Amino acid sequence: MEETKIFLITYFAALLGVVPPGLVNMTVAKTCVEYGKKNGIYVALGASIIVFFQALVAILLAKYIFDNPFVRNILLRTGLVIFIFLMIYFYVKARSDSHLKTHSKKANSNSIFKGMLVAVLNVFPIPFFVAIAAALNVGGAVNYHWSIMLVFVLAASLGTFTTLYFYVFSFWKIEDKTINITKYSNYFMAALMMVLVIITLIRIFYF
Repeated sequence: MEETKIFLITYFAALLGVVPPGLVNMTVAKTCVEYGKKNGIYVALGASIIVFFQALVAILLAKYIFDNPFVRNILLRTGLVIFIFLMIYFYVKARSDSHLKTHSKKANSNSIFKGMLVAVLNVFPIPFFVAIAAALNVGGAVNYHWSIMLVFVLAASLGTFTTLYFYVFSFWKIEDKTINITKYSNYFMAALMMVLVIITLIRIFYF
């Protein structure tokens, strides 16, 4: 019964946590538009695999990270550097694309590794799942038994994949608008990184 409650809470928290536009879901959407639905699914799968391990790290270190401002700041500063780098990368890439290229839409298993890499660069899920794990352990009610941990990380991974698959399905439906979306996607990603840089700076200095 406890496992069921933890699974449902974590699953829907992960599902809703990936809904706002972010590095991972927009990469999934961009891949789907440029390379086809199957490659988008592969990126989503790769990202969900990494989320599995991020959730595992989060629940193992929940109490320590939650109560240690130093570790929290290290995570945020790491994310800040990554977002600045990605912002510059996407902006330069957008400026250098003088014409659109035709991409093969054949399913490529390398997209799995692309999804894993993007998810590794995205450090926000760790503090997010730390907060969830800490909330589920209010008053020490939840014992971190291996079965509880397994349910938690599976729910986090499946919830993430559900939302990412929704992004794949949604962008695949508007495939006829691929040219316009592809043209401006790198500018959008650069702008998104800038927003994340601002948010991270605010969290570092004001929270």
